[in-house]
Amino acid sequence: MKRLVLVLVLALALAAWFLLDLGQYLTLDTLKQQQQAIESFYQANPLLVLALFFAIYVILTALSVPGAVILTLAAGAIFGVTTGTLVVSFASSIGATLAFLASRYLFHDAVQTRFSARLRPVNEGVARDGAFYLFSLRLVPVFPFFAVNLLMGLTPIRTWTYYWVSQVGMLLGTVVYVNAGTQLARIEALSDAASPGLLASFAALGALPWLGKWIMAAIKRRRVYARWTRPRRFDRNLVVIGAGAAGLVSSLIGATVRAEVTLVEASKMGGDCLNYGCVPSKALIKSARIAEAMRHADRYGLEGIDPRFSFKAVMGRVHDIIAAVEPHDSVERYTGLGVDVVKGYATIVDPWTVEIAREDGTSQRLTTRSIIIAAGAEPLVPDLPGLAHSGYLTSDTLWEEFARLDQMPRRIVVLGGGPIGSELSQAFARLGADVTQVERGERLLPREDRDVSDLARTAQETSGVRVLTGHEALRVENAAERQLVVSSGDEETAIGFDALIVAVGRKARLSGYGLEELGIETERTVVTDDYLATIYPNIYAAGDVAGPYQFTHTAAHQAWFASVNALFGQFWRFKADYRVIPWTTFIDPEVARVGLNEQEAAEKGVPHEVTVFPIHELDRAIADSATTGFVKVLTPPGKDRILGATIVADHAGELLAEYVLAMKHGLGLNKIMATIHTYPTMAEANKYAAGEWKRKHAPEGLLRLVARYHAWRRG
Repeated sequence: MKRLVLVLVLALALAAWFLLDLGQYLTLDTLKQQQQAIESFYQANPLLVLALFFAIYVILTALSVPGAVILTLAAGAIFGVTTGTLVVSFASSIGATLAFLASRYLFHDAVQTRFSARLRPVNEGVARDGAFYLFSLRLVPVFPFFAVNLLMGLTPIRTWTYYWVSQVGMLLGTVVYVNAGTQLARIEALSDAASPGLLASFAALGALPWLGKWIMAAIKRRRVYARWTRPRRFDRNLVVIGAGAAGLVSSLIGATVRAEVTLVEASKMGGDCLNYGCVPSKALIKSARIAEAMRHADRYGLEGIDPRFSFKAVMGRVHDIIAAVEPHDSVERYTGLGVDVVKGYATIVDPWTVEIAREDGTSQRLTTRSIIIAAGAEPLVPDLPGLAHSGYLTSDTLWEEFARLDQMPRRIVVLGGGPIGSELSQAFARLGADVTQVERGERLLPREDRDVSDLARTAQETSGVRVLTGHEALRVENAAERQLVVSSGDEETAIGFDALIVAVGRKARLSGYGLEELGIETERTVVTDDYLATIYPNIYAAGDVAGPYQFTHTAAHQAWFASVNALFGQFWRFKADYRVIPWTTFIDPEVARVGLNEQEAAEKGVPHEVTVFPIHELDRAIADSATTGFVKVLTPPGKDRILGATIVADHAGELLAEYVLAMKHGLGLNKIMATIHTYPTMAEANKYAAGEWKRKHAPEGLLRLVARYHAWRRG
């Protein structure tokens, strides 16, 4: 109601302005004709005229109606430069702030809600540099100030900041126009008050804040580099530390654009994904799926049998697959592509020098224009009493250790309810181990929606996993019998194990290669700016060591930004783009997601509606006896734009690609529904989900008219 009243008041005021043609009194001719009368009245009633002038200026500015320039000239003609500047400066800033507040009160929430995703980078820019933006605009009088007032009201800039920046920023323009007003008799048109040359000068002034910002950045860079001696020449354009996904992509991009690049790796080429994560775990999951299919072959009209296998052969297959993929990431391949690959430990000695303790025992120093830190991450190991002497394994160490075994450990405890812990728990349970999965939180996969977590728990338990959520690991005791003690409230339980796998997360590798000595900031990751640069503008970080995501595909994505910025940042830099990041947890059924889910949308206050298509209604899923799961899509209310999608289904990771493409290129559910999908395939689930959304938004009024038309046609 308050908004409605304000809108009506503003509408009536504007209507009166135009209907009564009040603008005729704010013309240059009228001002010149009435100048002598106004000056006489001012001499007789100075305070009254000042007060009336101030109020009229504030009101007209707040209403965003034309006339501010004429009033500014009038201030110079009537009051002189000093008094006129004082009055106009405060009146214009107060009026502008009132217009700003009216715009914020009436439109801010609606605009921010409707366009929240698109406005997020704008809001972040205003929060960071809003004063610079506004000051630049205020210095250039060619920009319509009323438009600045209204548009800035839609942003999150603080009111006080808006006021004082406007007060300071408009002062110079105010002085120019007030001074011109003192020579009113010589002015025949408004262009005489400010010549094109003068306006060009104002435009140049508008660049001053950004020039100042650039100078401050240059001073900051100089200060950062002050204690180091910059080499006169450089051995390399780029040195990359770490040959995981981020390091491989970074070095490849550098070599592709003919830069001299050295890639340093202390352990295995391919990093965690090839050797300890994505590749071996997916190989193990496939073997476990086959074992599960054999055990439950009756689901497909066949006779189920208990799978017989050699655990050593299963683990041998895992390592054979690693070996088959290994040439893609090998020293030989990257050397052939033009990268200088060095096996050894790299230490950043100064911002332009890397010292390498080579694998052959020699050392090497390289000077380089830029450095990319791509050191990856390692398993996070909790500080549990007794754990260090328990023979525990991690997702990094279990592959080598299990490859040495003839038999799979009978009792396996997996500590952690995230993606890694869930994948390993289900796989080993399907191979026949007695698996207990322990999670401190109340549910598995806590980053996903509750219905997804519930399905994940059901899938684990169906596979034979004993799931203990809400249980905190306390200690490992009885080294001979090997027991993990967990607590659920006040009750303690001891769980015996033959193998304990710690999978509670991963942490960035932040020590051992010189970050501390250089003063490069680290928190949970290497601290970088939006361009992936550290406090040193020539040292970048990418991949798990930089965060915020620990996915191989995200590491490769970041590597493009880091390498291009490192090599060509003197011309233009690109901000890392995290708007569309997909991921998949490879349990059975798979859990795949891109964008927002329901719990994130609720936490961020993003208005949304949810459309769900159950997989059990899909023909191909029925034919495959794989009917567990759903496709869930979040959209803005009444709109088909995709805010996020979650899929729980067989091959969910592949099904998700359609939504990733759609979100990346701004395609909505209507486009997906209009796309032909092969029948019968799992991919049809995406089309049917779009159809569910369309049915919810069917134009009922139009359909009723169409029904009447068809009835009329039938006679």
